[in-house]
Amino acid sequence: MTATAEAVPTPSSPRVTPEPGVKVTQRRVLHSEWTKLYSLRSTRYSLLVALVITIGLGILISWGRASHWDQERPIERLSFDPTLTSLSGIFLAQLAVGVLGVLIVSGEYSTGMIRATMAAVPTRLPVLWAKAAVFAMVTFALMTVASFVAFAGGQAMLSSKHISTTLSQPGVLTAVIGGGLYLTVVGVLGVALGALLRSTAGGIATLFGLLLILPIIVRFLPSNWRDHIDRYLPSSAGQSILQVVHDSSALSAWTGFALFCGYALAALAGAAVLLRRRDA
Repeated sequence: MTATAEAVPTPSSPRVTPEPGVKVTQRRVLHSEWTKLYSLRSTRYSLLVALVITIGLGILISWGRASHWDQERPIERLSFDPTLTSLSGIFLAQLAVGVLGVLIVSGEYSTGMIRATMAAVPTRLPVLWAKAAVFAMVTFALMTVASFVAFAGGQAMLSSKHISTTLSQPGVLTAVIGGGLYLTVVGVLGVALGALLRSTAGGIATLFGLLLILPIIVRFLPSNWRDHIDRYLPSSAGQSILQVVHDSSALSAWTGFALFCGYALAALAGAAVLLRRRDA
């Protein structure tokens, strides 16, 4: 049922009179969603995990590559990307960010709180835009800082073998900022999937399937198929912005990232259509 009926007051549920002059605006909805996000302990824990993984794993892997550099084969040295090595923690941190994005929406459906939210914002769409925008802003701010810290720590490890790089080198600054951008879009994709499926398990399974399982399946295809398909997968397209040493078959940094944004926006648009058509 999408139609709303006026509630009849009873002794146990008195009529609530709206405060005069108070309107539902996008700014107020944004503030409301920020309050929800900040007040949840799962938000702080998930973002802390993402921060620790991005920084810690990036430094650890950089240390490992530097420690075994003398044993590296010549072909491995030629394809070595010091920037991507220090940002390698992002590949695992995306799971924490994406899961939190799903939970932001699906958690309200599982508890029934979404009914109160939609009753307060009858037009519904401002809620979806606010959830996506607030989470995107928080994720970009924190994960960009984590990306810079991971880069600095990783390059400190690699400098012992004189294989480090600097932000002034071509493509490096783009890749480091791209770490925050990539995780931001992963978070928005999680929000969109949570709104589309209204299920925590379904949203997380779909997210993992798109980012992790689908690339594995494509690797088993014939090589002439694999090379043409892999570059257009969501994860491959999005991660192209993290690479300074590009594979010849991969999309360019901004082209791939634009395609990844397109996937997330398409999912968000689908969630918006269903949000208007389905009951809360």
